[in-house]
Amino acid sequence: MTAPGRRSSTFTRLLRHGFTDPSAAERLLDAPELAPVRDDPVLLEALGATADPDLALHGLVRLLEAQSGRDLLDTVIAAKPLRDRLLGVLGASAALAEHLARHADDWRALVTYEPRDLHPGVAEFERGLTGATDPVSLRVAYRRCLLSIAARDVCGTTDVAESAAELADLATATLRAALALAGAAAPDDAAACRLAVIAMGKCGGHELNYVSDVDVIFVGEAAEGVDETKALRAATKLASHMMRICSETTVEGSIWPVDANLRPEGRNGPLVRTLSSHLAYYQRWAKTWEFQALLKARPVAGDLALGEEYVAALEPLVWKAAERENFVADVQKMRRRVIENIPLAEVDRQLKLGPGGLRDVEFAVQLLQLVHGRADASLRSGSTLEALKALAAGGYVARADFAQLDAAYRFLRSMEHRIQLFRLRRTHLVPEDEADLRRIGRSLGLRSDPVAELNREWRRHSTVVRRLHEKLFYRPLLDAVAQLAPGEVRLSSEAARERLVALGYADPAAALRHLEALASGVTRKAAIQRTLLPVLLGWFADSADPDAGLLNFRKVSDALGKTPWYLRLLRDEGAAAENLARVLSAGRLAPDLLMRAPEAVALLGDGDGGGLTPRPRAHLEQEILAAVNRADGAAQAVTAARGVRRRELFRTAAADIVGSYGTEARPAEADQGALVDRVGGAVSDLTAATLAGTLRAVVREGWGDTLPTRFAVIGMGRFGGHELGYGSDADVLFVHEPRDGVDEQEASRAANRVVSEMRRLLQIPSADPPLLIDADLRPEGKSGPLVRTLKSYGAYYRRWSLGWESQALLRAEPVAGDEDLGRRFVELIDPLRYPKAGLTDDAVREIRRLKARMETERLPRGADPKLHTKLGPGGLSDVEWTVQLLQLRHGATLPGLRTTRTRAALSAAAAAGLIPAQDAATLDEAWVLATRVRNAVMLVRGRAGDTFPSDTRELAAVGRYLGYGPGHVGDMLDDYRRTARRARAVVDALFYTG
Repeated sequence: MTAPGRRSSTFTRLLRHGFTDPSAAERLLDAPELAPVRDDPVLLEALGATADPDLALHGLVRLLEAQSGRDLLDTVIAAKPLRDRLLGVLGASAALAEHLARHADDWRALVTYEPRDLHPGVAEFERGLTGATDPVSLRVAYRRCLLSIAARDVCGTTDVAESAAELADLATATLRAALALAGAAAPDDAAACRLAVIAMGKCGGHELNYVSDVDVIFVGEAAEGVDETKALRAATKLASHMMRICSETTVEGSIWPVDANLRPEGRNGPLVRTLSSHLAYYQRWAKTWEFQALLKARPVAGDLALGEEYVAALEPLVWKAAERENFVADVQKMRRRVIENIPLAEVDRQLKLGPGGLRDVEFAVQLLQLVHGRADASLRSGSTLEALKALAAGGYVARADFAQLDAAYRFLRSMEHRIQLFRLRRTHLVPEDEADLRRIGRSLGLRSDPVAELNREWRRHSTVVRRLHEKLFYRPLLDAVAQLAPGEVRLSSEAARERLVALGYADPAAALRHLEALASGVTRKAAIQRTLLPVLLGWFADSADPDAGLLNFRKVSDALGKTPWYLRLLRDEGAAAENLARVLSAGRLAPDLLMRAPEAVALLGDGDGGGLTPRPRAHLEQEILAAVNRADGAAQAVTAARGVRRRELFRTAAADIVGSYGTEARPAEADQGALVDRVGGAVSDLTAATLAGTLRAVVREGWGDTLPTRFAVIGMGRFGGHELGYGSDADVLFVHEPRDGVDEQEASRAANRVVSEMRRLLQIPSADPPLLIDADLRPEGKSGPLVRTLKSYGAYYRRWSLGWESQALLRAEPVAGDEDLGRRFVELIDPLRYPKAGLTDDAVREIRRLKARMETERLPRGADPKLHTKLGPGGLSDVEWTVQLLQLRHGATLPGLRTTRTRAALSAAAAAGLIPAQDAATLDEAWVLATRVRNAVMLVRGRAGDTFPSDTRELAAVGRYLGYGPGHVGDMLDDYRRTARRARAVVDALFYTG
């Protein structure tokens, strides 16, 4: 007896051998069944070698309790192979331990240890299932076979790939047995048809899990002399019965679900089709993912000759899938959708579907198979590991990447096997319980600190997969144009061309030339480029114009290649490289702005995005005025101001593109209105600061510090409303007021000279984009003087002002020049734009008449009205005129309406009850969308436009900016029409009849 307070030597030995509950283990060792071997060190050593010694001992005692003699115990002690196999299974699987306790003689399946038992195939498993005569006995026989697979697995006799292949072979034998049972139950149906069972997914790929849906497709044909309809009905009955035999739960549980949802039309399609029906579907209707799924197709049961015909008929279609439009984008989109559908709480524990999981490797391998398997039959394997090995052997995957991915995939699959084996349940979630993690870690040979080591290895392999799975497509493209180490296999130029075409590059020959120019050689610069380009190529391929992205990157790299900070910035600051890739491939405007001063790349490098935050107007004015004061003459000063404007336009455009596309670290901006407001505010502030600097430069050169007349610039239209787009002119009015003692004619000449010189300097051809000043909204339009005194404006507005001019003045806001003069101009026009009595009926009718005439007369010839963002139904003009009518009617009594901004006025009108909230939201959505389209057109084409581009690639780029993936241009146009149509209905109710 052990003294109180002292642990027995057995207790200590149990701890040393890995037991976590030595007290319970001591009690189990004292059980009568273990009495003869209680002190046998061989048993304790064997238990300590298992994944969970406590679980193994508990299972062994239960199994011994079910025995009628000592055969088992004697064999366990005497035969090491059985001891290792049996205890290994008991320590890894509570479910198989339960099976053994119920079927006390099934342990004998682990006794034999002949060469053929080491790697059994379908024939051996069919023999193991021979005695099954009903679904219950089939389950028992299946588990007995599963015992031997698990034993070889946990003992290390087979590796993870071999175990997965054995599980697939056992599934094949089981499907054949189940189909035989179904045929025996309905012999007339079996005689009426030929039925082939095609394994898909992991079963078809010879890489099945312990517990997984077995994906199948059924092909049926009529037996000779049987009507096809009758035969298909019979085949459907047989297939359904076979599925139930495997899937239904009995007293012995279930085997696994048989899933036929990969068939044409999925659940909505017939369960069984003829071969010709399958072929017709895949030729006309199949989607990209369906051809990807067919990579794994393998006949396994039923009429194998018919199954081989099926595979042979569809194989040519599979290898043409990469020629489909948007092929790579479809596959990548499918992968993103998988990740998006994972519950947030499970993402970090998802072994299969999460980032860096098994599916990342499988998708990458399958994509490369489809691209290159057309010309290289060695790649046509259903097994992920075999295909990955073939890809490396052919030079399609870099050997170093292959080695890392192969090791990572094997480790992750081994984890998946151990997780499922414990309770034989279908799961891909890494458990959170420490005991479960400890058992999994020990089963994988991690014995020092199983939980910590398991988590470390899991994260390490996941990181490898996450880092490599996309680079896998692109790195060999660089090897194709670079000098390789001896023994390395180069991707052929034809294979490189195929891959680039599949990735969306329209001119693969030019793309390869760019890659060679960037990455060839032995310089440090080329080495860094070889590190960067695999990732950049992926980001370029995610755009509508990968060719432009790569070409622009080469241009920027050529311009900045000798600067020490450029490549270092891209290599070390993750955000910079991705932001640059997005900007260079999103259209013409941003790259054009960047090429004129490539050093602006530095703006993209701020990790928290601060480098792309628009600068406040005060800071812009301060920088521009400081540059003006340092310059020699007005021309040099305005050149400096235009340089700042170009840089800030790039900053705004880059921020807009990155916010619209999103990045790996930050999703796309969900609030489209915020993006519009940010661009409108930034461009308007920048334009105001540029005008202020230009005004200072002109005055300083012509008159020194003081102009003979006070001078102010009044922003109008979108400029005054803080809603300028990238391609907008600056609508303005010029107002002046002679200083005391200055002759009015002299003051007028000075003011006109200022205006003329400002317009000239801002439009001089140069590397910087011009700023066009439009003063056509002035009194008397183009026929009136460019600049008037405040007094002259007052006289004109009192006597001659028309209704449209009062409406135009709703957007008037001082933007540059004499602040006091600007304030007094606003005081002058407020009674006009916010009349105290509101509008008369005649005035309302006149506004409506003008609007109707504008719709019919100003729309460009040949333009589709429904897609014209400015003048079309539900476009900008509709929304703005509706809001402005409310401002003219109610602005005098509702201060919230006294704003130059459309969205703010619309919000104020809804808050005041002038418009239902839902109608206001409809108008706001339409206005924001139309503005976004105009911004997109300018970003993509590099010139302004009010309609969607006709060029397909440009149209796709507009779609990407607006959040539509490849192949969804039609959805974009439909959504625009729908949004505009709803807005027009509101405009008809509020503007024309309200």
